[in-house]
Amino acid sequence: MTTAVTATGRKPATMSQALNRALRDAMADDPAVHVLGEDVGTLGGVFRITAGLAEEFGDDRCTDTPLAEAGILGAAVGMAMYGLRPVVEMQFDAFGYPALEQLLSHVAKMRNRTRGRLPLPITIRIPFGGGIGGVEHHSDSSEALYMATPGLHVVTPATVADAYGLLRAAIASDDPVVFLEPKRLYWAKADWEPDRPEGVPGIGTAVVRRRGTSATLITYGPSVPVCLEAAEAARAEGWDLEVVDLRSLVPFDEETVVASVRRTGRAVVVHEATGFGGPGGELAATVAERCFHHLEAPVLRVTGFDVPYPPPMLEKHHLPGVDRVLDAVARLQWESEWTTGGVN
Repeated sequence: MTTAVTATGRKPATMSQALNRALRDAMADDPAVHVLGEDVGTLGGVFRITAGLAEEFGDDRCTDTPLAEAGILGAAVGMAMYGLRPVVEMQFDAFGYPALEQLLSHVAKMRNRTRGRLPLPITIRIPFGGGIGGVEHHSDSSEALYMATPGLHVVTPATVADAYGLLRAAIASDDPVVFLEPKRLYWAKADWEPDRPEGVPGIGTAVVRRRGTSATLITYGPSVPVCLEAAEAARAEGWDLEVVDLRSLVPFDEETVVASVRRTGRAVVVHEATGFGGPGGELAATVAERCFHHLEAPVLRVTGFDVPYPPPMLEKHHLPGVDRVLDAVARLQWESEWTTGGVN
């Protein structure tokens, strides 16, 4: 059996490999970078993102911890206060909830509390989202919790290159960063080789993944491939959809999103988190405020349902898919015709 290669002659890399390389390069470049979490050492993490790091750098820099998320993050706070750059792994999204007190009370507030004298350069890696057939506590999309906490940066990659570049930027940041890793994209492949972190747009920058004129799909993380697939399928209906990958939820690149929506006149926000209280509400409000006179239809949202994450056999109905995105775009077109007098 032969291994597939790309047009450049390189083997395609997965997002998990890019994340592993980012951690390895950061640890090699800076001895202050330490990785800690449950099973990150001997096992290499449940998704093998930290594989080989303990062997290369020693278990004092890639450290297995007890099953105590509050203690893991609390230890990271102390490490950062003494000049280290800890990278914490929470095994699954919902496993991180016991650490919220440390996150909200100390990680997010320490720099402000000390008037800037004591930053906490902590990166908190959290595998999040569905699409892997995981059960409850293994497929949450809790980004709204972190977005609503002043003092945190919140980022999520959707491509192999961004996985490397954004993680390097997060580790180098003097502000704490919640780094959300889309589990369903861990095995996504691309023609990629390591580049400098500045080779990829940094934290706070969105990217237009596909140009279009009919409507803007605003999305991030695991929903980016869904929106790109929907944009291709929409061509059959005569719709030319633009896709904006936010990449950084906090800071939010408002200008890129606003410029896109003002061009197209219509917008749909797509994410796996719940609709009520989810990130889409804030995004839709911002678009409505900044683009009101350019909008030809209301801003719509395509999200996960407002229920606890369902069993694996039902997740395909729960998660936003191509059909639900296209249905929202069709509603945008109908709204436009109605408001302009084209529908009787």
